[in-house]
Amino acid sequence: MSGDLFAPKVPDEVANRRPLADRLRPKTLGEVAGQAHLTGEDGVLRRMIASGSLGSMIFWGPPGTGKTTVARLLSGEAGLAFEQISAIFSGVADLKKVFEAARLRRMDGRQTLLFVDEIHRFNRAQQDSFLPVMEDGTVILIGATTENPSFELNAALLSRARVLTFRSHDEDSLRELLGRAEEVEKRPLPLDEGAREALVRMADGDGRAVLTLAEEVWRAARPDEVFDTAALTEIVQRRAPVYDKAQDGHYNLISALHKSVRGSDPDAALYYLARMFDAGEDPLYLGRRLVRMAVEDIGLADPQALVICNAAKDAYDYLGSPEGELALAQACVYLASAPKSNAVYTAFKAATRAAKENGSLLPPKHILNAPTKLMKGEGYGDGYRYDHDEPDAFSGQDYFPEKMGRQVFYDPPERGFEREIRKRLDWWAKLRKERNGG
Repeated sequence: MSGDLFAPKVPDEVANRRPLADRLRPKTLGEVAGQAHLTGEDGVLRRMIASGSLGSMIFWGPPGTGKTTVARLLSGEAGLAFEQISAIFSGVADLKKVFEAARLRRMDGRQTLLFVDEIHRFNRAQQDSFLPVMEDGTVILIGATTENPSFELNAALLSRARVLTFRSHDEDSLRELLGRAEEVEKRPLPLDEGAREALVRMADGDGRAVLTLAEEVWRAARPDEVFDTAALTEIVQRRAPVYDKAQDGHYNLISALHKSVRGSDPDAALYYLARMFDAGEDPLYLGRRLVRMAVEDIGLADPQALVICNAAKDAYDYLGSPEGELALAQACVYLASAPKSNAVYTAFKAATRAAKENGSLLPPKHILNAPTKLMKGEGYGDGYRYDHDEPDAFSGQDYFPEKMGRQVFYDPPERGFEREIRKRLDWWAKLRKERNGG
């Protein structure tokens, strides 16, 4: 306490040397830029605050989108104590201290909002340690992650927390941040219009980055100096993204490539592939996207499509650039000129939906193994017919759970190799009907 009383006052000019991003940190949820779906008047978080009920959450989104700031503002507006830890620097001992402090506060009638940055870096056991204090209300957990929570966080943790997605800043919200920065600095950015737009693109959706870049510009500028795009790039030593997101950005081009392949236009597909190569796109990223197109849009209409795309990806790994790009181009043309089918893609989605809707139904007992006497006594395996011993190697038995009944998910079209698959399925359907007395 006495240390605070006798500490020297920090001069205003020193306080103003704090990073611009820190000085521009919003004071209310309404001031948060770029996340209107969460913090706007009708945003999810504003509704939670208004209802007086705040639950545990996972904030998922790229860096510089305001996850930490929003967590702090939530604690203030909800009247909660705020604790912050980072999974990079904290271990089990640190968590125990935080939990104990939260328990003491709770005994005094005050709840704690615990913000955990990079929560995906905690291992499974560490993540499990949050469950008891979340369940008994000791803490309201807000975990921040840049990684997909479905892959990186325990199912038990996810079941107790709502996942909220933070979006990359669009160019309008980045321009808004630059405008606020100019108000705080009481001076315009020394950039011409083209350079200003280039600065926005350099930030690549990161609000913190756009403010950091603006600071670098102000530091570098001499009185009355105005930078163009070339000078800006030299000053900040940061290349503008290879895509102009306002016109033909990364996502626009990959969408155009994918839809050209789906639309069976190899010339357009090659054009967009070449544009992405020319712009410096990672060829292995394009290889992965071609593999996705093979399974999503060609499927079993041409089973070789997936084989060829995987081979092209491996060929690029083996050859490197520039020869490896030709292998990817070859795969691209093959996909665009192949017969198209999304029948397996559609069938898989329908089967997934049925699996979720019907719960844990037991398969029919005749197709279950019976390794114990008890299971044999329960009828497991009774009546199973080994298909290879049946005429045409086909028994016609029913394999769906009895309560569910037979379902049809896969409906192959009369195109490409799936024309042959349809013939087989129709033949088996006919035999099944005959052998089941239908």
